[in-house]
Amino acid sequence: MPSRLITTCLAVLAVIRLGLSYSSHAAEPCRIEVVEKGTGWPVPLVELRTTNKTRMVTDNDGVVAFDLPEFMGRETWLDVIGHGYEVPKDGFGFHGVRVTPKPGATLKIEVQRMLPAKRLGRLTGAGLFAENQKLGQRQDWQESGIVGSDSVQTAIYRGKLFWAWGDTIMAGYPLGLYDTSSATTALKPLTSFQPPLAMPLDYFRDSKGAVRGVAKMPGSGPTWVSGYMSLMDKAGTPKLVCTYTRIKGHLEAYETGLGVWNDAAAAFEPYRTLWKATDNQPKPALPNGHPAVWKDPQGREWVYLGDPFPTLRFPASFEGWQDQTQWEALIPQKSLTAAGSGDKVTPHSGSIAWNSWRKRWVTVFVQSYGKPSAIGELWYAEADAPAGPWGAAVKVMTHDNYTFYNPRLHPELTPADSPILLFEGTYTQEFANHAQPTPRYDYNQILYRLDLDDPALAPAQKP
Repeated sequence: MPSRLITTCLAVLAVIRLGLSYSSHAAEPCRIEVVEKGTGWPVPLVELRTTNKTRMVTDNDGVVAFDLPEFMGRETWLDVIGHGYEVPKDGFGFHGVRVTPKPGATLKIEVQRMLPAKRLGRLTGAGLFAENQKLGQRQDWQESGIVGSDSVQTAIYRGKLFWAWGDTIMAGYPLGLYDTSSATTALKPLTSFQPPLAMPLDYFRDSKGAVRGVAKMPGSGPTWVSGYMSLMDKAGTPKLVCTYTRIKGHLEAYETGLGVWNDAAAAFEPYRTLWKATDNQPKPALPNGHPAVWKDPQGREWVYLGDPFPTLRFPASFEGWQDQTQWEALIPQKSLTAAGSGDKVTPHSGSIAWNSWRKRWVTVFVQSYGKPSAIGELWYAEADAPAGPWGAAVKVMTHDNYTFYNPRLHPELTPADSPILLFEGTYTQEFANHAQPTPRYDYNQILYRLDLDDPALAPAQKP
């Protein structure tokens, strides 16, 4: 046999031996499940951190695929960081557990929920079930191509539930989609109100199949959409409408107007400009925020808009929406009183809704300059009318140096006679104190659940 051929054969054999050696030592991950004490529900967004600062975060199934070879078969300490979920402190004040991960084994960590809001899971972004997929599960889950989605708006239109998001991060480049991504679902897209959460979002896409913007208004810079709702015109035709704002620089608005959905183009078109920065005029009262419809004692229907509390109302029709002479500016309540302590709680952002089970108006809002998170502490309150006055507030959710803003109530997702109240918001490192971004979760929407028959909410439910 020629020497060159012998050399080649020996090289091939060496590669084969190396491959066999690698496969014999490659360990199957250890499955770690994080569940809520009492219910056994999987808990998404729980960080497990080793003593060498390796971070792992549970997915929507509450699972981590632990694959660190240096800790396999070795007693390992894991810090448990859960934004409202925790394990008891040890004698030195550490919140964590000792485990011994082994290839192919399953370990379970129980965490205690400390506040009323129950985390159901992430609605948007990539890798909702990535950890479980590493373990061979959820292989049929389809990725959207979206990595991050800012603040949500929803409206019922032509038999579907329409969803719209602000700035959207894509997989292919750090600069993503800045003219409103959007999707539709069935009117009742959830078959269960407990985790794991898997929302089937049908995104609007371009001819190449990529998620596209639906609010490409004339001009440069991002387009933000607010005041998103469906209204009937005098002919009985539904109209999907919005208030759009064009942005330049860092969060600087330079134009605001009204937009109407074009069914044929499946996109918003400009309807009327309301304000431009070049007008040298202060901004008028604008139909921004989340809408809520109310029928007054005289039987007239009104749309109330605010963030969280109403700043404007108009007759609940397309004609009332587009006619500024029918708009009425409102003065929102500046602060609420915390149940128990009596401290003042100043709202930052949020939404209101009529709740059929409570037969009252309810709100979930972010506290401005709360603790421990400046824009990540959420409160619940009630009122007899959409404009208030709002009663005592109960804290329902907390974050450790992380932001959770623009919460949106979803009364349309649950039955009218149900005590379950759902809301979502944007989880982001923005505006926090040098927070470390949470892999996959950062700049995405997370859905929470409140049970309005929870005794912890009783102080907010007094007349």
